[in-house]
Order: sequence, then C-alpha cells, then structure tokens
Amino acid sequence: MPPAAPLPPPDFDIVSAHPEVGWLRQAAASGDWPSIRQYVASLPPGTDRTFVVKAVGEVAGVEHPLRQLVHAAPDDVLALTLLGTRLVEMGSEIRTAKGAEHVSREQFAAFHEHLRQAEPLLIRATALDPTFDPAWAERLSTAKGLQLGQNEARRRYDRLVAAHPGHFTGQARLLQQLCPKWGGNWDDAHAFAQECLRTAQPGSLNAGLLAELHLERWLDAGRGDKGAAYLRQPHVLAELVHAADCSVAHPAFRRTHGWVTVQGCFAALFALAGDQQRAAWHFRALGNLATSYPWGYLGNPAQSYTKYRDAALARG
Repeated sequence: MPPAAPLPPPDFDIVSAHPEVGWLRQAAASGDWPSIRQYVASLPPGTDRTFVVKAVGEVAGVEHPLRQLVHAAPDDVLALTLLGTRLVEMGSEIRTAKGAEHVSREQFAAFHEHLRQAEPLLIRATALDPTFDPAWAERLSTAKGLQLGQNEARRRYDRLVAAHPGHFTGQARLLQQLCPKWGGNWDDAHAFAQECLRTAQPGSLNAGLLAELHLERWLDAGRGDKGAAYLRQPHVLAELVHAADCSVAHPAFRRTHGWVTVQGCFAALFALAGDQQRAAWHFRALGNLATSYPWGYLGNPAQSYTKYRDAALARG
C-alpha cells in the first residue's frame, strides 16, 4: 500500500474561509467607500457587522483617507467607526500579542495613545447611532486596553446587546475582560460563558465561548500536565461536549464569521485533553483552515496546528 499523501499545511488566511474579506480589503485600499457603505447596508438584520470594520482596519495606510472622510463628514458613523477601528489595530500591532512582561514601556505608551485617539471617534459614533454594533464592539476593546474597569466594560456591553442580543463579538470581548488577566475573576467569567450558552440560538457560535473560557483556564493552570489534568476533569469535558453540540456540531450550525476560531478551540481542547476522536471530528470540519488564536497559545501556530491535527487524525 503506498504511503498516505501528506496533509496540507494550515491556512491562516481569513480570505480562504470568507472571500468577502478580500473584497473589503481591496475596496478600502482603493478608496471605494460607497461600495463598502452599500455592502454594510445590505447585510441582513441581526448580522454581527464587526468583521467589516476589522477587515478595513487591517489595511495598512487606510487611516489617511479615513481621516479625510471624517474631517469632511464628522457625523459619518461608518467613517468614525472605521477610523477608530484602524487606530485600535495600529495600537495593537505596536503592542503585539505578547504577554505584558514582554512588552516595553514605549510600546505600551504608543498602544495607549492610539486607543485614546480612537475613543472619542467611537464615542461619537455610538452617540450618533446607538444601534451601530461595530462601534460598541470596538469600545469594548478600548475599555479593556485602557483599563477602564469591569463596570465600564459591562456598561458598554449592555448598551450593545440592548440593540443586538446575542452579539457574538461583544460576548467574546467581554469574556476576555472578565478573565483575571484583565482584572476579572474565574467565577464571573465562567458564569458569563454559561449564560452565553443558555441564551444562544441553536447552532450559533455563542455556546462555543465556553471553549474559550476553558482554554483560558488551561493556560492559567500552567499548560503541560497540569493543564491537561484540568481539561480531563469529567465536568470540564462534559461542558465542552455540550457546548460543541449546541454550536459547531449542531445541525443548524452555519459558517458565520468567527467559526474557524471556535471550531479550532474545540479541536485544540479535545486534543490537549487526549480525546483524539472528538478532536479529529473538529479537525475534519476545519479542513486545513486555522486562525492564530487558539494555536498561538500552544506555541508556534502552524507547528502546533500540524502537530495536534496529525496526531488526532492518526488515532481518531
């Protein structure tokens, strides 16, 4: 029997999962703002529109035409939000995703300065249109980065979900805020993740936030054997199985923005817990699609994905 063909390397390009992101980037780079505006207006009611501003915010240099747009039309909610998002992205690039102990004082100062520039833009956007969900979602990011505290983050989240119940990006960002590393505690974070599951529509990504919660707990436990022991606890495994059944493994599941990350969290957690059969199911659902989170938590993202995928598919 000939040897099996090698599995393809992981694909971390979001455009492979969501081609519209590539179009949005091209439209932003060419300054085709009317088409972007028309696209946002065409999205079905209830859509989590954060992916649009994130796609635009990742385009290098786009802050320059966006500043001109805001100067010409200071009440343009979309332009305000796009510029605010771009400033948050620029600050995050300077800070990097490294732990705080590996970030210099100068990097932190530049990061905070970009967030302080973004804040008034996003505040104006939400004042002009309190229902514009991407602006509130970005204000959750600035609240966390500027360390405005748990109460302010909750206030912003409550304003967001008042108009957009079950807003996945908002829930994911508040969950991070509730973790101890951002001034929260595990009890509140766990209770919130469970609330997201209880109130989730069948097949939606929201229930998958329990996977993110347990990934953070695994990291806090010290990875390695201690982390694996945490994940192998019967009640933790039961929660993960139930959360997967309610979200990415549910018959009503649809591949909305964020699905690759959620599916990847389940694949990583089941692999780390030694449940290769369940891990293999999630890896097969992914194909070779990947995002830097969660795989960056496990080491080099591409190497980690390949290591755990290959082991799971060989045994599961």
